[in-house]
This record gives sequence, C-alpha cells and structure tokens, in this order.
Amino acid sequence: MYIGIDVGTSAVKAAAFDHAGRELAVEASPVGLALHEGRVEQDMYEVYRAVVGVLGRLTLRVPGPVELAGLTGQGDGVWLVDGQGMPVRPALSWMDGRAHELLDGWLADGTFETVFRRTGSAMFPGCPGPLLAWLDRHEPKSLDAAATALYCKDMVFGRLTGAPAGTDVSDASMPFLDPRTRRYDESVVELLGLGHRRGLLAPVGDPITTAEARGEGLPAGTRVSNGPYDLAACALGAGVTAPGDGLLIVGTCLAALVATTELDLSGEPAGLYISTDRPGHRLRAMPAMVGTAALDWVLSTTGVRHEEVDALLAGTPPGAHGVRVLPYFAPSGERAPFVEPRLRAELTGVSLESTKGDLIRATCEGIGYAARHCLTAAGLTGTLAVCGGGTRSPAWMQLLADVLGRPLRVTEGEVGARGAVMAAATRHGIPLDTTAWTRPTRIVAPDPDRAAYYSTGFEDHLGRLAVARDRSR
Repeated sequence: MYIGIDVGTSAVKAAAFDHAGRELAVEASPVGLALHEGRVEQDMYEVYRAVVGVLGRLTLRVPGPVELAGLTGQGDGVWLVDGQGMPVRPALSWMDGRAHELLDGWLADGTFETVFRRTGSAMFPGCPGPLLAWLDRHEPKSLDAAATALYCKDMVFGRLTGAPAGTDVSDASMPFLDPRTRRYDESVVELLGLGHRRGLLAPVGDPITTAEARGEGLPAGTRVSNGPYDLAACALGAGVTAPGDGLLIVGTCLAALVATTELDLSGEPAGLYISTDRPGHRLRAMPAMVGTAALDWVLSTTGVRHEEVDALLAGTPPGAHGVRVLPYFAPSGERAPFVEPRLRAELTGVSLESTKGDLIRATCEGIGYAARHCLTAAGLTGTLAVCGGGTRSPAWMQLLADVLGRPLRVTEGEVGARGAVMAAATRHGIPLDTTAWTRPTRIVAPDPDRAAYYSTGFEDHLGRLAVARDRSR
C-alpha cells in the first residue's frame, strides 16, 4: 500500500493506493484560516495534528504494510520554525495580503520586473519574498527566533520524520530559485533587502528529500518523500509531463499549469516557472488567487446550497441574462496571469429581474474566462486535464469545456496525493504503470455553438478586465 498526504489550505487529506493506482480509501480533516483585514494565518499545531489524525484513521481503515508515503501541500506563504522544527508563530498563508504595499513599491521601482527576468517568478503579496521582507520590517523578533522559513509540507515532513529543515525545487521556485542553476539567486535575495536573513532560506533537496517516519500517524520506519508541492504534484498525478500539455486545477486556487522545456522570461511578468525533479523540465504556472472560493462566496451570499448548482446552471442560458462577474475576490488581489494587488471582484448587469441562477452562472463563466486567460498565457498547445473540487459538478465541467473551447480530461479523486506517491516511487526506484495511475475519469467535449459564443464572450471579458485593472491602480 502507498499513501499520499496532501496538506491543503482548508483541509488535510491522506489517500491510500494499491500498486495499480486504485484509490483504496481517503481520510480528510478541515483546518482553519484566521482572516483579519487582509491578513491570513494558520495554526501550525492544528495543521500537524490534522495530518497525524488523518494518517491514523487511514492506516486503521486499510490495514497492511505501508511501503512508502509521499507528501505534498499548499505552496508559498511563510512557515517559521525554530531549530527543533517547532513553530515560532502562526504560519503566514499564501493568501495573506499584508505585504501589498511593499509589492506596490517593487512594482513601481522595477524590482518586481528584475526578479521576474532573473527567476521567472512574478511575486505576489503572499509569496515568501514580500512576506519575509514585511516581517523583517514589522516583526523582526519572529525572524530572530526562527531557524528556517519553510513551506507547509516541509514543516510537516520535519515533524513526521525528524529530518533537518529543508525544501525541494518546486517550493523553492518562488521567488528566489534560478530555474537554470536550480540554486538560490543570491542577487535576488539582496535585491529584496534580505541578505542579512539569507540563513533563513531552507536548504534545497534536489532530488526530493527522503526520510523515515518516527511513528506519529505512520508506522515507524515508513519511507517518506518530501514533495513536490501541490501544483506540481497534481500535474504528475494527472499525467501532465509532455511539453505543451496542461492542467487546470479547479480548487480554492484556480491554477493553470503547462509542461515545458522552454524558459521565456520576456513579456508581461506573471506566474512562475516551477522546477521539477527532471532537470530541464518545468511547469509554466499561472496560479490565480481565487477559484472555488469565489463560487463559495456567492453561494453563501445567495443562500444557495452546493447540491443546487447543477440545476441552476442547467436552467440558466449562456450569458446569464447579461450578468457579468470579474471573479477577483481575494483580499490580496490577483497574481496570474498578471499581478494587481488592489484588483477586486465586480458584478455588473444585475437588476431586480436577475435570479440566483444568473449570479451563479455568471460567476462560473467568470471563473472560466479567468482560466482561459491563464491557460493562454501559460502556452497551452496540447491536451488539457482538469482536477480539483470543481470536477464534482458535471454542469460546471460542461460549462468549462464550452468556455475553454476544448475537451477536458477530467481526473477525479486525490490527484495531488497520487502525484506525491508517484514522485516518491520514482525517488525510491519503484516502477509504476503511469498510464494506469493517470487515466482520466471521463472526457468532456465542448458544445460547438456554445464554444463559439464564449469565444466572443472571452474577448469581452478581457476588455472589462483591462478597464478594471486601470481603475485599481
């Protein structure tokens, strides 16, 4: 039995797989987010307890030897630990917006663009560069008390195994890693005013680090691999490895990824290049700030239950009777395929005649347009896989296929956990049938007439977005 662990933003999950890639069982536990005036933090103790809890329940449900475990989790943010791997303060989430003024300054003085031209990373407020710089200015005692600034999965890996603090090339990709050398770019560290904090950056394991579990959650001696982080793990789990092929993750974060062997640091700075365990192979990533979180907010505001969404989408025509949504709901603005820290969501075309179905469909269409924008910017030319919580809605998947104008290889289940296991197996030299492990659940083809309608709608979306971006500055 293989186990994949996915430490997400709002939930921790662990999944068991057999040798053929069949998902045997899944255990999950919610974890909290503390939100206040643009600041988003997580309790590291709560997150780790959730990991141990789901692993304990999973191993009871699926008895038998655990051959290995792969670990993945949310990326970015800052997870400060001391020399014993224990939390110094609550983790700063990737959703945190407190460093937006710093980023505004870097956008204005050219620092932002310089970093992108060197590392391929378009910084956003919740990535480690701005957050560490903010802490250095406003909370230096936290950095003084810390030994390492980790990422989420790294904190869990250290606690599960007792291994020295470290990360992998995927998590290290934003914003300090040079994708050509796969080492930290020291000039970028200095440029962000963090030269005197250089010792906080986690050592990079290349390939991913392995260690043995100490007995919490997993049987003592279980082989555990640390990484890649969730975006890259999902790409592996969905079989997106050939250049040009893409993945759309419809989760809390709407993430578009395209496999590539190219490195293009020209054009508008946006997204990032995620290094993978295969040197020369990267993922061009456009991770937008809000995906299903936008729909969840609209559902909560309108009092609509999730199980009602499919019927409302089916009963409302394309275009939602003129209602339009720019789905940029995150308190830290947007980070892909452009960076606008002050951009906010907009609802237009709403009248007393608008229905809940109009609002729901317009939100789903807006998310679809944002996804198309991200995939276009990432360079999608091949097949497209889709995974994440949004795949549970057949009507939304059909809407997405229509808006994107291409077939969707829908992959359900715990795709990130699956990818973490596949990475761990490669690290330990265990052969897997990758075709079987990454076979899609179903394929959703677009309706030609609706695809043509949404192609025009996408151009309208881009025009409204340009106006909103100008207004947000």
